[in-house]
Amino acid sequence: MKKVLSSVALGLLLIGCECTDTCQNVDANAAATPGTPGHFKQTVKDRVFFNFDSSTLSADAKKSVEAQAGWLKVYSSTTATVEGKCDARGTHEYNLALGARRANAAEKELVKLGIDKNRLKTISYGKEKLEVVGETEEAHAQNRVAITVIN
Repeated sequence: MKKVLSSVALGLLLIGCECTDTCQNVDANAAATPGTPGHFKQTVKDRVFFNFDSSTLSADAKKSVEAQAGWLKVYSSTTATVEGKCDARGTHEYNLALGARRANAAEKELVKLGIDKNRLKTISYGKEKLEVVGETEEAHAQNRVAITVIN
């Protein structure tokens, strides 16, 4: 009886592991389909970074937002969410407000560049969804960000 059960279990395991053409490895470096969220991330910078305790867009940040606006103009049926984030320092409430100011600053610049405000929404995660965990200045800098996510 044990041999029969072992054989059945092995057979089920092999059936579960059988791969067809649909489960081939996907090349992470392959070009994403134009107009998709993956294409956006591959072709433009999806994030803009901020200085400590700031929601002012730097010249580099404005260039990133310009590229985002250009992509959004080409793919005019897409919508986006701008996520404001902060580093781990500061209170929960303060960082939610700062994250909102960062997301709003990026959204305002996108609208200024011709993107319909109705295509955009903002959300603040404050320090709740860190991009990089760590207490180094490099980690903090990666978390002071507004990320444009294509919906």
